[in-house]
Amino acid sequence: MFTSPSSSRPAHVRSHRSGPSGLLSTALLVASALPLAPAAAQDIHKCLVDGKLSYSDRPCPQSATSASTLARQAAPPADPAAAASLTRMRKEALALEKSRLAREDQQAKQDAKVAQAAAVRQRRCDKLRLQRQWADDDARRASGSNSDAARTRARRAADLLALECGR
Repeated sequence: MFTSPSSSRPAHVRSHRSGPSGLLSTALLVASALPLAPAAAQDIHKCLVDGKLSYSDRPCPQSATSASTLARQAAPPADPAAAASLTRMRKEALALEKSRLAREDQQAKQDAKVAQAAAVRQRRCDKLRLQRQWADDDARRASGSNSDAARTRARRAADLLALECGR
């Protein structure tokens, strides 16, 4: 069995989906393959050739030192209740899958709204930072009676930035 250096799990185990959805799809695959099994009973031939025991669905070769045939019992008839149960489980699986897809779609829409709101907030904060920088520049360049008013505008711009953006 091959394992990759990045994981101790075998490659064939990692390739399958895990979790409830993967388990459900695996169970459905196995359940749907059951009706495909051959219904007719076949004999099994037990052969001893050159000291080696083998089982086959074909008659033993003439070189076999010992040969016997084991009769297989016929498969039981299909259970109508099992077929109905399988149909019910398939419907439930489809309903669960539909519900999961709806939840994922709703979550994606909600994530998009959150991302959009974050982008709007980021633009608002960037604008307030720029206004604060301009107010600080104006306060440094102001002289005389304009100096107090410019410092007040710079302080107010800093307060607004801290209030809106937390910095």
